[in-house]
Amino acid sequence: MGKINLSLVVFLFVITGCKENKQAIVNDDLITVDVMTTDYPIKELVLQDFMDVEYIALETNDDFINQGFVQAIGRKIIVVKNGINDGDIFIYRRTTGEAIRKINHKGQGSEEYVYISGIVLDEDKHEMFVTDNVTRRMLVYNLDGKYKRSFKFPNAMYKKIYNFDKQNLICYNSSSNNQGQSFAIISKQDGGITQEIQIPFEEKKTILITLRDEAKNTTYGAAPSTYPIIPVPNNNWILVEPSSDTIYSYSSEYEMKPFLTRVPSIQSMNPEVFVCPSVVTDRYCFMGIVKKEYSFSTGKGFPSTYLMYDRQEKKIFRYTVHNNDYSYKNIVNMVLSPQNNEVAFYHKIEPYGLVDSYKKGELKGKLKEIAATLDEDSNPVIMLVKHKQ
Repeated sequence: MGKINLSLVVFLFVITGCKENKQAIVNDDLITVDVMTTDYPIKELVLQDFMDVEYIALETNDDFINQGFVQAIGRKIIVVKNGINDGDIFIYRRTTGEAIRKINHKGQGSEEYVYISGIVLDEDKHEMFVTDNVTRRMLVYNLDGKYKRSFKFPNAMYKKIYNFDKQNLICYNSSSNNQGQSFAIISKQDGGITQEIQIPFEEKKTILITLRDEAKNTTYGAAPSTYPIIPVPNNNWILVEPSSDTIYSYSSEYEMKPFLTRVPSIQSMNPEVFVCPSVVTDRYCFMGIVKKEYSFSTGKGFPSTYLMYDRQEKKIFRYTVHNNDYSYKNIVNMVLSPQNNEVAFYHKIEPYGLVDSYKKGELKGKLKEIAATLDEDSNPVIMLVKHKQ
């Protein structure tokens, strides 16, 4: 059987140009974006003006040294792991960053995972759901690390999974063999499909580019970071099906309505240009316009333009966002993996950078207080960027 190697392309910010904005059209609440026009005026934003920011200094001790890759954020705890596949799961108290527990069930057994593809937290039931896409299984443990149950996904590769309600998860099927509907509500108990979410489209499209090497019996793949499910406040989700010209909003009552539409049609383009939302707030919708082009010989491609739609002004802008807890214009990356309906995304801040900024007098407020307690060997500080209440 041939091997498949997937390489992740990192998004880069490109901020240039300035012209009158005429390509955003609004019918009621529906946003329309012309993907062929990307030359827009620049708007500067301060993060704290439209988002709340929370910092968590992860406790560092001999048993709790980690790289701070956040897997799940609850009301009381935060779950992190390392970037390497060592199987460690670290649980911290969210309010204080206090280390609570380290769990490791890596192995080949029926109650163990081979690889942690993602973790979903259900604090109300004291459970966490560990996805292992190597074995296409989901394993459920309590928050003390005790195994409870598991179930398989024989016909799907669920890479984006979120807590939907008390009984269900909402998932995106990223399997390369998937030619039908990609979104589903599945049972937390056994993984069965509670409801398939029907998004209309003509022909299946994907942003993944592959290259077949017959001599090595290997298929190489490349794709940019995109987010098919974006949690937003009030238990709603933005669903992005690359094959559809419309991006939808989906509610906890199983209701779907159009959120954003693009022109020209994705079905008419070669190469395709995709609209890829990232952070969606009450006022702003941040998105990337990404062209499906990539060179395996140079490792470069997927040219992208990063835009922001302002609902109040009813216009599209290029943008920069600054963190006001720095004395200089510290740029915030708004293209990061969505977390849940409260926390839009997180950013891990390496301690050596904070220590250096503290010594230079570049920090303010809570971030300055935290930096004063760190040294360069501390665990990362986790910045939670939250929707305003």
